[in-house]
Amino acid sequence: MYKQILRSGTAIGALICEAEYAQSTADFINKFNVSLKEANETAYWLSLLKDTDYIDSNLYTSFFQDCDELICILVSTIKTLKAKNS
Repeated sequence: MYKQILRSGTAIGALICEAEYAQSTADFINKFNVSLKEANETAYWLSLLKDTDYIDSNLYTSFFQDCDELICILVSTIKTLKAKNS
């Protein structure tokens, strides 16, 4: 489980960095969409870790709030990018 959360959690930032060198606007938006999927997967793994008592509620709450904030930022960014390009 820890390896999965490490993979999905670090992929969020890596994909955002990768978007900087996107080949097109569509590629840029796609990188952010994939980053959003990774953020959602990270939220899932955090919930699973809490539900199986691998992490306590306080740690979960802290990590989940950060993850949820990233999700909100990504959703807003994607909506803005799509609106500008439609």
